[in-house]
Amino acid sequence: MSAKVFDPDAELDERRVIIRREGSNVEMVELPWGLQPREAGGKPFTVIRSEGRTFPSHRCLVPASEFRRRRHGKLLRFSLSDGDWFYFAGIWRPATRDWPEAYAILTIRANEDIVPYHDRQMAVLRRDQRMEWLDLTKPEAELLQPLPIGTFHVFAQEPKSDQMMLIL
Repeated sequence: MSAKVFDPDAELDERRVIIRREGSNVEMVELPWGLQPREAGGKPFTVIRSEGRTFPSHRCLVPASEFRRRRHGKLLRFSLSDGDWFYFAGIWRPATRDWPEAYAILTIRANEDIVPYHDRQMAVLRRDQRMEWLDLTKPEAELLQPLPIGTFHVFAQEPKSDQMMLIL
């Protein structure tokens, strides 16, 4: 399996491969990003704050090689310092009459590498944590934590330039 760049500015409904447990099987499916709001007239959402919540079912993983964020006109790229790919912790919901089966990504407070750019981040799980998340073998509070300082390399690209610069 290969992982690709994750762009959090992607359109609602962008389809992406996720990994989930379905009964006794682990499967890869392609689902749209974005969940239906629970209240009538609400806006669809793509991320969910994880603190103080439990996710006893419908957990999923979103493979990624890096994620991006725009700040002050710069494109910031975040990847693991060791070059490995990773997963975002997420949840999925079955289809309803009005909304397709879809997923959202959980957020946590930012790790120290990301704090200079934002106070929140999508919850990153290392590859060795994937089954703990899917199989519910560790509590959310243990898995959904910022990774240690030095985990991420941060690259910044100036607007209208192909030149990337390593920040961390």
